Amino acid sequence: MRLRPLRSRAADPGAAVPDSDGDLQPAAVAATAYGAGTPGMSARRRHDPRRTAFFGVLVLAILAGAAWALLGSSLLVVRHEEVTGNRDLSPSAVVAAAGIRPGTPMATVNTGAAARRVEQITQVLTATVSRSWPDTVVIAVRLRTPVLAVAISGQFALIDGSGVTVRWSRRRPAGMPLLIHPPAQLRGSGGVRAAVTILARLPRRLRLLVTSVSAQSASAVTFTLRGGITVVWGGTGQDAVKAAELAVLMRTGAHYYDVSDPVTAVTQG
Repeated sequence: MRLRPLRSRAADPGAAVPDSDGDLQPAAVAATAYGAGTPGMSARRRHDPRRTAFFGVLVLAILAGAAWALLGSSLLVVRHEEVTGNRDLSPSAVVAAAGIRPGTPMATVNTGAAARRVEQITQVLTATVSRSWPDTVVIAVRLRTPVLAVAISGQFALIDGSGVTVRWSRRRPAGMPLLIHPPAQLRGSGGVRAAVTILARLPRRLRLLVTSVSAQSASAVTFTLRGGITVVWGGTGQDAVKAAELAVLMRTGAHYYDVSDPVTAVTQG
């Protein structure tokens, strides 16, 4: 009797092997189904250099197109400049101070530098510059508000709380207190700043009675009310207590009040 050599059923492509349901199927099909195909085929698909190169070129093309649109084309450039909050200030003066040329790519506009240039205008307290895509730059300004009048050479300098002259006037505006005995240096004066701060904190009824202010220093503020009434206020601090004490004392009909220390307030005739 001759013995035949045994062959592995899995090595014979034509051999049948049971599938998951127990049925027989060719071994080659089963091998493919179970991932035993050509070695390395999946790896080559995942790391195909031509595929990688294609996507690399695509990304570069997108980036180049975006850069061209932002910096090199005429699509996204400054065509309009809007000014808000300017009130009594000419828009053209604000635009000129900003120094942003029409046609400048929107992406290259230095908004911070433009805002600082606008703030060099005397009347401007703060400025903000922003982009409004696709082609507009918006310049928002906050102007200084004059609160005191200073008589100088037959005119009145109208100053804000920092002592900055906002504008000049031939007449003192109605209701605006006169700053008497002004310090030699108005801008940045601590006395002016204190006087304006106290005025803003006064009850409206009392504030409307103020006709002039003296502020030799931040701790020596004095008001003159209608009828020639003098009020020595001192410095900032305890302003609500001082105002309440003054309201009580004014019932006496005196013409001089010192509430710089509200605990020991003084009145005279």
